[in-house]
Amino acid sequence: MDKVEIRARLAFYQDALTKLRAAYLALLDGRVKSYVIQDRQLTRFDIDTLRDEISEAEKKVDELSAQLKGGKPRKAFGVIPCDW
Repeated sequence: MDKVEIRARLAFYQDALTKLRAAYLALLDGRVKSYVIQDRQLTRFDIDTLRDEISEAEKKVDELSAQLKGGKPRKAFGVIPCDW
């Protein structure tokens, strides 16, 4: 992936993160009963889903920022504890 594509994806996820956070705070504060992001209508019952989506968007922003600075994307690995 080249830097132009990384910047485009980073801008996309930062914009999405801003919108998700605004929806989360509006619903959490009780200022509104429902919130609309583009064609999606959210209510207080969607707060847990929003929290998960915010977490995922934050991870993507962090990964893309690291890639843009020359770092490698994170790789998942597992640790298996052993009782010897």
